Amino acid sequence: MYSPTTRVLTVLELLQSHGRMSGADLARRLDVDGRTLRRYIAKLEDLGIPVVAERGRYGCYSLIAGFKLPPMMFTDDEALALSIGLVAARGLGLAEAAPAVQSAQAKLERVMPGKLKNRIRALAETVTLDLARSVAQGDNTALLALSDAAHGCQRVHLDYRSADGSVTERDMDPYGLAFRGGRWYVAGWCHLRKDLRSFRLDRVLQVQALNAVFTPPADFNAVQYLALGIATLPRAFSIRVLLHTNVEAAQAQLFEGIGVFQPCEEGVVLHAQADDLPWFARQLARLSCDFEIRHPPALRKALKVSAERLLKLV
Repeated sequence: MYSPTTRVLTVLELLQSHGRMSGADLARRLDVDGRTLRRYIAKLEDLGIPVVAERGRYGCYSLIAGFKLPPMMFTDDEALALSIGLVAARGLGLAEAAPAVQSAQAKLERVMPGKLKNRIRALAETVTLDLARSVAQGDNTALLALSDAAHGCQRVHLDYRSADGSVTERDMDPYGLAFRGGRWYVAGWCHLRKDLRSFRLDRVLQVQALNAVFTPPADFNAVQYLALGIATLPRAFSIRVLLHTNVEAAQAQLFEGIGVFQPCEEGVVLHAQADDLPWFARQLARLSCDFEIRHPPALRKALKVSAERLLKLV
């Protein structure tokens, strides 16, 4: 439960970020009545924060023009989160990420005490994240437009260029965005195909917000949807392997995108698609649990070849 002090500070944050807000809107956001809100406003004034109250039918509250709070203060954990986030932004395929990161870091350092500033700078200069597969986008227009639409549950119209270069137009309900395999994707309901689809943002040519809203499915996870979609793409070989373990242990030893894990009485059946059976055999060879190859028979031969090669190295 929020304390009165926390709510008073929330009023201040809302006025700082929105400029002018009605008493009814402030009370609604804080889930309090008008009388309680007025007490919070009075406490802000007691602290020397100049709140302007405009009377009348369209009255509102605002901070006096030019008022600024003292510099922001961060705990060590908050500073760590900010610094790692800025480091990660460099490798997430965002257009103009490097200058934006430098600018954001410089602004943060200006409001931090010397000791904390040095720690932030040390992290930025020494920490490296393995995001080498990231592919830079031309710009961030599609990312910003689609994330805004997904947040507001607003339908959009897309001009999309497929892998073969053909361009299609479609309406979609963007459920969420995800970064996977070095690229950004949006996942949601495609009204052209009447099904769930994912689209690479670097192939989105134009995004137009439509005057229509949608209700997204509960607990939709864009990363899981992408992993499932990649794992079930039709390939040269359809694979079924019985793993004598549980789902959690299987997922811990095999990467999520390798296939679909289906629990059964004997353990877990791994359903997968692959073009390269020797590669898939090497993935199975890493398992600490027993397993049975149910399909295709050629995978057994590929596993045998891999095992014989390893025996020669012993």
